[in-house]
Amino acid sequence: MVRGHCQQILPVIVIGIMIGTASNCTAHSWHRHEVSDLVDEVASSASPAEPWALLVASGMLCLTAVALVGKGRLGLGAMLALPGLALLAAGCSAQPREEKSAVEPAIARHFAAFKPRVSIDWDAQYLLVSSDGLPDHPMMVGIKSWQQQVPLPQPYSGSNAWRIPLKPVKADRPVSARTSLFRGAIALAVNGVPIFNALNNRKEDTYLAGELDDFGGHCGRGDDYHYHMAPVHLEKVVGKGKPIAYALDGYPIFGYTDAEGKEPNDLDDLNGRAEEDGYKYYSTRTYPYINGGMRGKVTVRGDQIEPQPRDAPMRPPGQPLRGAVITNFTGDPAKGECALTYTLNGQAHTWRYGSDGNETWTFTMSGPEGKPERAQEFRRSGGKRR
Repeated sequence: MVRGHCQQILPVIVIGIMIGTASNCTAHSWHRHEVSDLVDEVASSASPAEPWALLVASGMLCLTAVALVGKGRLGLGAMLALPGLALLAAGCSAQPREEKSAVEPAIARHFAAFKPRVSIDWDAQYLLVSSDGLPDHPMMVGIKSWQQQVPLPQPYSGSNAWRIPLKPVKADRPVSARTSLFRGAIALAVNGVPIFNALNNRKEDTYLAGELDDFGGHCGRGDDYHYHMAPVHLEKVVGKGKPIAYALDGYPIFGYTDAEGKEPNDLDDLNGRAEEDGYKYYSTRTYPYINGGMRGKVTVRGDQIEPQPRDAPMRPPGQPLRGAVITNFTGDPAKGECALTYTLNGQAHTWRYGSDGNETWTFTMSGPEGKPERAQEFRRSGGKRR
């Protein structure tokens, strides 16, 4: 218990020390942060914090601020006092921490069909979903705009697991995916594969741009496979009328049809609607295809929802290979050898890659006649994430 509380307070102490020793570093990037951002980061690091922990942290910050003012460092003292007062207010209004329920959350059952590739845990606030980010279906085939990325298993587990709110709350100001959320995932399919904005980071429709495979997915710059369209094919596993994904605000995403078997024609701008048993997103055959944003409360930093897992890239990002069309993909990246075949200028090329089981991956690229053109070796060092 004591160790847990110390871990909650430690980020605050570290920030206080950084400020107190930064009088000669006024040009450092830290000083350009907004106070609200600082408080968010401290609260995130300490969450979920006991009220007394917030009050102790507030007292430490305020005492340090008084000491700095006494030494004539008025500016630094003021900078430290503001987050101290904010934490004081948070501590006074904080509610006691909820305990984890012994009963599995109801939404967990929708992921059960994809065990053991997907595993579930939970705390008082979130469903925690662990996976390697890889589906059971074929990948990459059909992509006409390829950036030379391939699917690799990702470390979406432990502290890097996906977090789905158990009790979603509608936001006063919903976040639209038409104008934001161009980084990171906005939802998680029930097979453990993340779902990104239907628009790419250039704000283009990924489907119309020819960037997606036959299942609506492709790989990002970290060799992380993800969808940009609704994975409605998952209804064949979970059943019609069951959620195929959950948005990161906690609201479920369904296929094309509702409980009556009809395609809704009264969806809001975010592809959802309020029903008797709660708010729901639906898939559509046209843009935005999936949830068009966040109807529920989320925290957005750097144009992506936080917190969320990070991929673990081990190769430099690829470049577009114009004119290439992926025609075949075999193997399971989680188990070993894979082969990806594409055509370019009417000739077939193949990439073969696999792991030695110890995070070292070898890539061999072959030309039209099957002759190896080059080989590369990469190692994922300690699950480095970005």
